[in-house]
Amino acid sequence: MFSIKLIQILPKHYKFLYNLLSERIPYENISHKKLPSYANHVKFVKSKPYSKWFLIEYGDKLIGSVYLSKNNEIAIWIKKYLKDPKSIIRKKILQEILEKFRRRKYFANINPRNKKLINFYKKNEFKLIYFTFEIKCKKDENVKPNDKKRIDLLKKNGYNITQHVYYFLK
Repeated sequence: MFSIKLIQILPKHYKFLYNLLSERIPYENISHKKLPSYANHVKFVKSKPYSKWFLIEYGDKLIGSVYLSKNNEIAIWIKKYLKDPKSIIRKKILQEILEKFRRRKYFANINPRNKKLINFYKKNEFKLIYFTFEIKCKKDENVKPNDKKRIDLLKKNGYNITQHVYYFLK
């Protein structure tokens, strides 16, 4: 098994991050509907949008990135080509983030169609706390999973579930 390291992001890594972003299938995204231009991506990275943001090095190769947002949201992205078990690597990265950057609670915002990530976070003790519904020209609605009447009403009125929000309480 190779060693896994978190690497500080430098300007020479912008292209890697852009390629990683471009690999995502639409159902994996919650923050954007289409791929931004490379220039907009660089601008975004330079804005330092997250509390912590690292590249993941596995052996001697960059294989992904991980961030912890200013709202304690965790996201781990690994390149598609990687043949080694991504869940094991993802679990090691998650453990390292939880140990290194202590918070009282952590969140994971996941597209509801991304079943692999949903299962990963559930297996790692994250609990579903609410669904976010979206409809064009209206504000987002957050609904607890057990509020079936409200969920049905929103669905009947054209809202779509855009993300599941899970949390891990330390």
